[in-house]
Amino acid sequence: MRRRDFLVQGAAGVLAARNLQAAWESGPVAHLLATASHQRILLKASFQTALAKAPVLRVGKRSFLGTKTDSAGRFWQFDAAGLEAGRPHQLQLIDAARKPLCAPWSLQTLPDPSEQVSRFRVLIYTCAGGHDALLTPDGSLRFLSLARRRRLLARALSFRPDAVIANGDHVYWDLRRKIASRMAATPAAIAYAGEFDRRLPVLGSPNEPVLLRAAGPQIADLYGTAFREVPVFFLTDDHDYFENDEADDQLITFPPEDFNLQLGRTARRMYYPEFLPDVTRPAGLPGSSALDRPPGSAEAYGTLRWGQLAEVLLYDCRRFMTLGGPGGVFVAPEAEQWLKDRMAAPGVAHVVNVPSTPPGWSAGKWGEWYPDMLDDRGKLGVAKPKPYWQPGWAAQHDRILKASSEMHGRVPLFISGDLHAIGEGRILRTGNADLRSNPVVSILSGPVGTARDGWPSTLRGTPALPAQRLEMDERQKAIEENGFTIMDFTPEKITARYFKWNVNLPEEAMDQLEPFRVSEFQRPG
Repeated sequence: MRRRDFLVQGAAGVLAARNLQAAWESGPVAHLLATASHQRILLKASFQTALAKAPVLRVGKRSFLGTKTDSAGRFWQFDAAGLEAGRPHQLQLIDAARKPLCAPWSLQTLPDPSEQVSRFRVLIYTCAGGHDALLTPDGSLRFLSLARRRRLLARALSFRPDAVIANGDHVYWDLRRKIASRMAATPAAIAYAGEFDRRLPVLGSPNEPVLLRAAGPQIADLYGTAFREVPVFFLTDDHDYFENDEADDQLITFPPEDFNLQLGRTARRMYYPEFLPDVTRPAGLPGSSALDRPPGSAEAYGTLRWGQLAEVLLYDCRRFMTLGGPGGVFVAPEAEQWLKDRMAAPGVAHVVNVPSTPPGWSAGKWGEWYPDMLDDRGKLGVAKPKPYWQPGWAAQHDRILKASSEMHGRVPLFISGDLHAIGEGRILRTGNADLRSNPVVSILSGPVGTARDGWPSTLRGTPALPAQRLEMDERQKAIEENGFTIMDFTPEKITARYFKWNVNLPEEAMDQLEPFRVSEFQRPG
């Protein structure tokens, strides 16, 4: 697509989105987020007040009874299976008396995996969380305001993506360690939401309203019903388990303790959909096919399959990480094998990795693939050992990148979040693995909600920099600005369009954002 056509489409999309949003009647519906496969739709919905009886989702002429996901009846999920692939379906929520709860809307199922598709567009971003109750000592908002995040996402939606990937950190409400003093432990946060009691379950106890006040404004209030007509794929990272990745002699925050795991799982159950099954993804992978989830769905490892054009592999690098020294992993061994199997399999033009933790860069954090950390001079490197870092993490990283580089006729592409930056690089070597014959492309997709001391250069004393154990051609230096990335796939190539905005620009500039960088990646011959 030519640049002019792309921008004209974006301008038209802004007007269409505004008109649609103004005209669409949401009624008592507070938020809608749905995912889809080629034959199934999974919808999460919340309402302004509790419903005494289960609502119903109409999909065309078929009806699907809602399942309550909270204690009071404000949160419901709807699982619509047996749908026709690759076509728009009219959806309608009705109450138990068959009265409409909101206006109807349309959502398209994904193409059949066997279908030859000519194009696919996906919007991807990270770190969209942030709570307006979290303030800095001078009284300023610690995150980009809810209104600004909505506006930035509205511009992203104006380019009419076929799917959306929200890569981690949907919630910032860390409970322990130093960072809690900026989040859940602040007087303002406690006054707004209350405090969790780790001795009690999450649902059906005083913890439940605390969770609603902590997570609700960051997810339901952010998305509302604006994303109702696009399938979403929400990947979890460290803050979605209500902690930052940190380790010292007093506390190691990951893998998540049971209470943190239950908070994260409950937030997902109420607010954003699990990953639907895929025939090429084993149903028994860790975090999959749980009895308290929609049948066959997964929480940590997911697939976005767009016919024979693209297969996107999504994986949480926190939930199943281990501290096994040389045998330590970020991704469960069974899931690593699934990744390698899919990269080796023929039949799909593009196979893309979307991990929650990025390859290529380091900001000296504990829970990174790399051993880099700040030394006594404030320089990022490997001269000083990183406490509790596991060498097995880097070994697994090398195995996954090597498998990607060895794909025949494909671009070995990774798109990640976590580091609060926008960047692009080509990894030529990692450890002892020479990748020059088909360099791995790594993209940092851009953060939506980061502000003030959330940037690595402020919080950690360094921006994200290429890791020492790599040889990387950094095509776009990691920059600390808000933004998102639009990815376009055709059978011949992948095009990445990067968007950025910062607080020194007028807020109105969000409505006219254009790509500041466009990169094309041709499939190797």
